[in-house]
Amino acid sequence: MAVDVTILGAGVAGLCVATELVARGARVRVIDPGGGPGKQGCSWWAGGMLAPDCEGETAEAEVVRLGQEAAGWWQAAGVPVEQKGTLVLALGRDRAELDRFARRTAGHEALSAEGVGKLEPELAGRFGRGLHFAGEAHLDPRGALVTLCERLAERGVTVERNAEPEGRIVDCRGLAARDVLPGLRGVRGEMVVLRAPAVRLGRTVRLLHPRHPLYVVPRGDGVYMLGATQIESDGRGPASLRSTVELLNAGYALHPAFAEAEVLEIGADARPAFADNLPRLVRRGDRLHVNGLFRHGFLLAPALARMAADHLLDMKTPELME
Repeated sequence: MAVDVTILGAGVAGLCVATELVARGARVRVIDPGGGPGKQGCSWWAGGMLAPDCEGETAEAEVVRLGQEAAGWWQAAGVPVEQKGTLVLALGRDRAELDRFARRTAGHEALSAEGVGKLEPELAGRFGRGLHFAGEAHLDPRGALVTLCERLAERGVTVERNAEPEGRIVDCRGLAARDVLPGLRGVRGEMVVLRAPAVRLGRTVRLLHPRHPLYVVPRGDGVYMLGATQIESDGRGPASLRSTVELLNAGYALHPAFAEAEVLEIGADARPAFADNLPRLVRRGDRLHVNGLFRHGFLLAPALARMAADHLLDMKTPELME
């Protein structure tokens, strides 16, 4: 079969671009030396939060706006999405952080201590107030990557480890593309996966702290992802002791029952980012690069995939084109 587009990289960016192109009738090949989803790459270690309004605390307006389409795209792709919102909290000594977060974001409802307890009974009496972003969601990123691969395989597209590119090339290799995108930098993130059956949280919870804010994302069956540090480094080695201890301490501050949790995984990787932390499509020679997703991989990959497909198939100039 002749190929219209070859995609290099099978992380969240590459698989989303492949899914979007195949849905529009393109003939696609995906090449990745890793062979598809596995314990590698920042996509595997992602939190999976679809939280555009919360990201507005520090992100540009484009992130908030484009992220609004993520939940619907993932659902249309057959990926289960938990649409229960995000709960943002702060310990008493950090209450100013909650006020600051509220000023910098939109789409939230202020909760009293009673409101926090009604939303998450496990946290009743532990926090005096909070913010609820009811329109936000989360997904299991590892399950999402596997689902995209399975759906692509049903359409005859598998991830090949070694193959010769054909047709137009879309480069979604993340940090590996620095050989042609020198403006990319690495932003290291470390996270912990726990099994804590004594903790029952139904939605993503963010615990604010001026130094090491925490998010806790439920994975189901008592499993939680705790993340994540944000360090200006392209180091991709194991997580540091300091970062791990800070994450675990923050988890314990959220709910003491995390002290009895089983530590299932401790992971780290480096996210690809441009200087302004905005993703973009970049044309270099015969390649279209889709890169720079920073910490917004699962949130913004659908919008970038749509832009890439519009550009390749309909000759439209993408909003985030360099």
